[in-house]
Amino acid sequence: MKRTHLPLNGLRVLDAAARHLSFTRAADELAVTPAAVGQQIRALEDLLGVVLFRRTSKGLELTDEASAGLDAIREGFLRFEEGVQSMQAGQSSHVYTIACPRDFFAAWLSPRLAAYRHESPQMRFFLVGGDGDVDFTEANLDVAVRWAEGPGELEGIALGSPETIVVTAPGATGDAPWIGWPGDPAPDGSASDVQFSVGDAGTAISAAAAGLGKARVPLLLAEGAIEAGRVAAIGPAETGRRGYWLVAPLPQWRQKKVKALVSALSGQ
Repeated sequence: MKRTHLPLNGLRVLDAAARHLSFTRAADELAVTPAAVGQQIRALEDLLGVVLFRRTSKGLELTDEASAGLDAIREGFLRFEEGVQSMQAGQSSHVYTIACPRDFFAAWLSPRLAAYRHESPQMRFFLVGGDGDVDFTEANLDVAVRWAEGPGELEGIALGSPETIVVTAPGATGDAPWIGWPGDPAPDGSASDVQFSVGDAGTAISAAAAGLGKARVPLLLAEGAIEAGRVAAIGPAETGRRGYWLVAPLPQWRQKKVKALVSALSGQ
């Protein structure tokens, strides 16, 4: 019999029924009906070609064939449990690998990770640069931060609201030239109107602060610079389609350590 075809559900039912010598008590343990237990046992008998239980005047009784295999089956399930516990131990570790745009890390994420680590000093973080569009398996990521319209095919939560704001140097006029960046390469509708282009929103804020023009950037990144007086806002914030999302594939999203990080960053 190939390992990939092992009837694990049937073997689990066999183990429970053999311990209790009762389909009813086995059903209670497994949270199924006695009829379902009987069906699993009959299907297992058909597959193996042996009789596993006999009914006697004293009740349910194991056959010699069933007794011969039970010790090995139970040992196998114990090893399964040890394997699962080992995998869960890895998930509950305090090491996080995060893909995140560097400007977002500097302006928003780093102080929040510091606060989270202050509560749990054993935490360790590894930052992978980029916009989060990296292969989770290849990079061994736990979570990623993406500037996007939503989580896409991944699980995710929004970090803050998807608002943008135009900033420039304090005292500069509103007719300053535009500064473009990959998230907003043509703020005024035409790339020809952009006189200065930079690699990310954080650098666009720095360029605006230096007097090189005005930039439309995520409010989440600009708030600190505005409060510090490095830049001034031109007009109110506007709701946009894109925002920062914390995302991960479902298996990572279900990990205890990821759930704890999501809760800390979202304030839940």
